[in-house]
Amino acid sequence: MNRRSLLAATAAGLAAPGLVHAQAVWPADRPIRVIVPWPPGGSTDVLVRLYAEKLQQVLGQSIVIDNRAGAGGNIGIDATAKAAPDGYTLGIASIGHLAINQYLYARLPYDPEKDLLPVGIAWDLPNIAVVASAHNASKTLAEFITWAKAKPDGVTYGSPGVGTTPHLSAALFCARVGIQGIHVPFRGAAQTIPTMLSGDVDFALDNLASYMPTIQAGQMRGLAVTSADRWANLPDVPTMGEAGVPDFVVTSWQGFVLPARTPAEIVSRLGEALHKVATDPAFKDRLLRTGAEAVWSTPQDMAARAARERPMWQEAVRISGARVE
Repeated sequence: MNRRSLLAATAAGLAAPGLVHAQAVWPADRPIRVIVPWPPGGSTDVLVRLYAEKLQQVLGQSIVIDNRAGAGGNIGIDATAKAAPDGYTLGIASIGHLAINQYLYARLPYDPEKDLLPVGIAWDLPNIAVVASAHNASKTLAEFITWAKAKPDGVTYGSPGVGTTPHLSAALFCARVGIQGIHVPFRGAAQTIPTMLSGDVDFALDNLASYMPTIQAGQMRGLAVTSADRWANLPDVPTMGEAGVPDFVVTSWQGFVLPARTPAEIVSRLGEALHKVATDPAFKDRLLRTGAEAVWSTPQDMAARAARERPMWQEAVRISGARVE
C-alpha cells in the first residue's frame, strides 16, 4: 500500500508540470483587449478591426477593441505599456510612437524601447496628397502647387495630430515646394475628412487607408502617393517623384506591441498567429483594397526598423518646428 501510494504521488508529481502548463496556455478563457490609440473610424481603427476579425479565428478567442485616443496616441500607448504583461492586453503602435514622439514631446509617460515589447509589423501604407473634389479644381500635383502658391495667406492642411507622419509629411512637402502651409490638427481622419469635404481645410497628406473610400466615391481627388511605386488599386495616381517632387518616399507602418516583461511564449504564439493572418492571400487583398499592405516581421525586425528610422524622423521634427510641452 505504501509503495502504491508512493508511485501514485510520484506520477502526480510528474504530471503536475504538464497540468500547470495546460492551465497557463494562452489565450485561455477570457477576451484579448487591443488598445487602439486613435478614435474609431480612422485608418488605424479600421485596419486593427480587420486584423482582429481574423485573429479571433486563428487564436480561438474573442478580441475586444478599446479606443484610447488623445495626445498624439500617447494615451493609448501608455495604457498598453502599463497593462499587466499577461498577453491579454496588446496595442497597435505607429512609427510615431516608436521613433517620433520621443523627439516631439518634452516628456513621454512611457519609454518606447524599455516599456514596449515588439511583436511584429502588421502593415505598411503610403500617405497620399488629397483635395476635396468639390472645392479644388486641381487635377495634378503641379496644378495644386501653382494654385497654393497663388494664395497670399497660404493654404491649410489637416492631420491626425501634431507630430504624426501626416503632419510631418505635409510640413516637409510645403517646405520642399515653397508653399506656405498652415497646420490644422485633428484627433483623427474621421474628423479631418468632413472638414475637408465642407471646404474648411484645403488639403491633406494623410494615410491612404483613411481616404480610400472618399477617393473611390469621387469626393476626394488623389494627387500623389508617397510610396516608391504607384499603389495597385489607384494606378492613375502618380508617386511624388513622378509628380515632380523627387526623393519624397515616406511610408507609415504600424505593428503590434505588448507590455514589457510579457512571457516569450506568448510573444511567439501571437507572432505565429499574426503571420498566418498577414500571409493569407484573401486577407492581403482585402487590406490592399483599403489602402494598406499587410506585412509581417519578427520582433527583432520591427525593433531594428524603428531604430533605423529614428534619425530621419528626428530631423523631420526639427524641420517642422513641431514641439509639444
